[in-house]
Amino acid sequence: MTRPIAAVSTVLGAGLIALLVGAPAHAQAQKRKTSIAPYIEIGQVVTADLKTDDVLTYSTVAAGISASVETRRTQVQVSYRYERRFSYSKKVGDDDVHSGLARASFTVAPGFTLEGGAIATRVRSDIRGAAPGTLAGNVDNISQVYSAYAGPNLATHVGPVGVAASYRYGFTKVEAPGATGVPAGSPRLDAFDTSQSHVVNVSAGVKAGTILPVGVNVSAAYERGTAGQLDQKYESKLARGDLVLPVLPTLALTAGGGYEKITITQKDVLKDSTGAPVTDARGRFVTDPASPQRIAYQTDGIIYDAGVIWRPSGRTTLQARAGRRYGGMTYSGSFSYAASRALGVQIGVYDSVDTFGRQLRNGISNLPTSFIEQRDTFGQQFSGCTFGNPGVTGGSAGGCLNGVFQSISTAAYRARGIDAVIAAKRGALSFGVGGGYATRRFSAPTGTTGFTVNGITDNSYYGQAFVAVPIDRNSGVNGNVFANYYESGIASAPGVFSTGATGLYYHNFGRISTTASAGIYSFTQKGADDQLSAQGQVGVRYQF
Repeated sequence: MTRPIAAVSTVLGAGLIALLVGAPAHAQAQKRKTSIAPYIEIGQVVTADLKTDDVLTYSTVAAGISASVETRRTQVQVSYRYERRFSYSKKVGDDDVHSGLARASFTVAPGFTLEGGAIATRVRSDIRGAAPGTLAGNVDNISQVYSAYAGPNLATHVGPVGVAASYRYGFTKVEAPGATGVPAGSPRLDAFDTSQSHVVNVSAGVKAGTILPVGVNVSAAYERGTAGQLDQKYESKLARGDLVLPVLPTLALTAGGGYEKITITQKDVLKDSTGAPVTDARGRFVTDPASPQRIAYQTDGIIYDAGVIWRPSGRTTLQARAGRRYGGMTYSGSFSYAASRALGVQIGVYDSVDTFGRQLRNGISNLPTSFIEQRDTFGQQFSGCTFGNPGVTGGSAGGCLNGVFQSISTAAYRARGIDAVIAAKRGALSFGVGGGYATRRFSAPTGTTGFTVNGITDNSYYGQAFVAVPIDRNSGVNGNVFANYYESGIASAPGVFSTGATGLYYHNFGRISTTASAGIYSFTQKGADDQLSAQGQVGVRYQF
């Protein structure tokens, strides 16, 4: 990993930790629960290809922090780990690995909050390529991703009218992958670099029965985003009104409509004398400086939808809508159920026109401010399902980023899918199950020469289960199982199926803890040799 990337990660991590340390002082008069636990760790890893009997070993040195603050006005959790790998031979590269998630919400004053989040993780790049489920040893088709967002929220009343406003700034950086495992001669896809976005939302409304028999809400939003690759630009304008009609104490009908305009543009890739795309040293397309901004996607017109809101209790909420948007029918909805303070269920159905940076920003913001840390040595930390603490302030069942990370795309796309998460926690025992389906239909300028992703549809299916079981006060076991299937719409690209399981045993001796981890992983793709590998690690951690 390059030093500039390390600097970006360090700055993001330092800023979030500074917020964390400062949070208790802001709420020092309140009852609070604070935990800050930095650590260092050393480990020895062995990986074995069970098809070829090839065995690799290397050492690791890691430093990290697990921290949380929970008060009436503050909810913060940070989990971050930096790992350096040292090989004994040139068969395994010396790598820097960053893995972390941070979520924070601060109530500055009644009705005024600050919110933010950040993630660092490694994920698949090309949906056609290798699908490593355990990230030990040499792995293809992996990029390091960093992303963060922050902004204020305002909610107040002007007489009977509720007024709300928010602003979000988002930034995403992705390292270019090395080998992807895509067969030679396949169409080259662009490699994402950086993006940033600004979004503003405002709304005003009154509840049903306050002035009219129906609730009324009017809202507007503006968003602008840019991406470094091919000078991509995203701009969205939205204004709409909504009505809510209670028909039963627990049931209401809702309908709304308005105007929306979305425009996404980008420039052409520079071509050489043979018509092939020109790439830089990182494998990214070089932008043609003479190219005009070309429209990749555009919609401009009236939108409308209708649905139901069902809330039989304060622990259960269901919303479902159907309507017309993006030039066709659209469906969305959500369901949340807190069966108890220790068990929660979250289901979401989504449909949106997105870019990778925009979808990732929204995905992070949907994760809970209190989540269950998984001490998984080999897993793809935080790139799959993150399970929350339903009984904690700011907690929920959690959310999945698998749909965001099915591949990393520079091109814009329409994203649709469903995610479902169940999370449970009782004392030191934690359990979570998550899964879903995601599809993307890509949009790119037409009329250009060479290969284009315009109109191509990708699909992915995913499932994951996690459990952490204590044995006694000083020891326990963690386990993960997962399965993923990826299908690209690019011609001659076969589907990719991967599955695996990881397990960890730990024993604590005061501030020192020892771990023993094991994992097994399989990968299947038509036209390629099946892969089956096993991994193991022993490690020692010192917690300050």
